[in-house]
Amino acid sequence: MIKYAPLLAAVILTGCGAGKIADSFDTRQNAGPCPPVGALYDSSRYVEFDGGGELYSNIEFTGEIIDVRLFCRYVEDNPLEAEVEIDFAFGKGPAADSNAHTYPYYVAVTRRNGKVLAKKYFNTEGNFGGQNLTGKTEVIGTIEIPRVDESISGTNFEVVVGFELTQEQLEFNRAGKRFRMDAGQ
Repeated sequence: MIKYAPLLAAVILTGCGAGKIADSFDTRQNAGPCPPVGALYDSSRYVEFDGGGELYSNIEFTGEIIDVRLFCRYVEDNPLEAEVEIDFAFGKGPAADSNAHTYPYYVAVTRRNGKVLAKKYFNTEGNFGGQNLTGKTEVIGTIEIPRVDESISGTNFEVVVGFELTQEQLEFNRAGKRFRMDAGQ
């Protein structure tokens, strides 16, 4: 395990891009399955209050990671290259004073045991245009995971996404609390 550490430390996450990764590679069959991908439950929701307490009337903005998809490609002993698509839903609450909000989020590559190999931070913009609800899909262009040899499958890794939260937001989520701007509609 120690001898592979430098190689695993070389995991690279690069910025947002466009286009499906499957479109840019040859047609040989993958060496194995893609890594599992998903949103971390504790950080899949975002609620920002105006400081007046955890009441509906004090909500400025909400966000939720709705879906995450991963497309990958690797053959022989080549590195695993993947693209991640993340679907977001955003809400503007009664205490919001703007028609736009920046939502920080992360994408991490982990070993199946949970050890983080690489983590990169991004921002996505929720533009409400006078409405209370909006959404968008973000594409993370290239994730490269080096493999020691062709016997290392994508299932040895996981790709995890979530909002970058304050300690208070994380505690709110862990307590099972939530507000959805579309509740009752």
